[in-house]
Amino acid sequence: MKAAPEAQRRLLDLQAVDTALAQLAHRLKNLPEIAEIDAAAREISALEDERVRAQVAVDDLDRDITRFEKDIDQVRQRKEKDQKRLDAGGALREIEGLQHELATLNRRQSELEDAELELMEQREAAVATLAEVQGRLASAAARRTDAERRRDESSTEITKEREFKTAARVPLAADLPADLVTLYDKIRTESGLGAALVYAGRCGGCRIELYGADLARVKAAPRDDVVRCEECRRIMVRSSESGL
Repeated sequence: MKAAPEAQRRLLDLQAVDTALAQLAHRLKNLPEIAEIDAAAREISALEDERVRAQVAVDDLDRDITRFEKDIDQVRQRKEKDQKRLDAGGALREIEGLQHELATLNRRQSELEDAELELMEQREAAVATLAEVQGRLASAAARRTDAERRRDESSTEITKEREFKTAARVPLAADLPADLVTLYDKIRTESGLGAALVYAGRCGGCRIELYGADLARVKAAPRDDVVRCEECRRIMVRSSESGL
């Protein structure tokens, strides 16, 4: 393929824009905020499981405390009934039976109230654990929200820059021979770099020094020949700095 030396050199300007676009695309895909958001999401998921377990613990204790309160209330009602019967008087055997039952009910009430108090203390600790988990969950959610905001801001900035570079690329490509751009784009799509400057006898694409027959080939090629590296197959743009 033939192309004026000046057109070949302008390929480097096009490549500079394309390299910048590739770098912007890489930055957009690998924003540090993305990793922060993913980490926060994993933390939130784990904390949500922890919160559910803590809430279940509180709910279980509430259920047990409610059961104890019902049992205590039943004992109190029975005590009131027996006390009324005792106050009404009656046969000695009946009075003794009521007194014995009241003593038993008092012990039962004391045991139930002690057990309820222990459960209430456990509930206080469980509620504190739940509150602590909820606090960490809120903190993780806030960090994720902040990271999402920063990600969106960076994304908007990078997108604007990409749009600017893309717009700048259009006239550059349009000013070059169509067949040269087609070849360049094909190579760039395959390898990420379509054209590179030959500098001090080295290919700017693969950084390999030209020597022997390959060096002779490039030196002998007319200035309007589009030469390609035998190693990386990129277009080698020659200039006064090429050392040829």
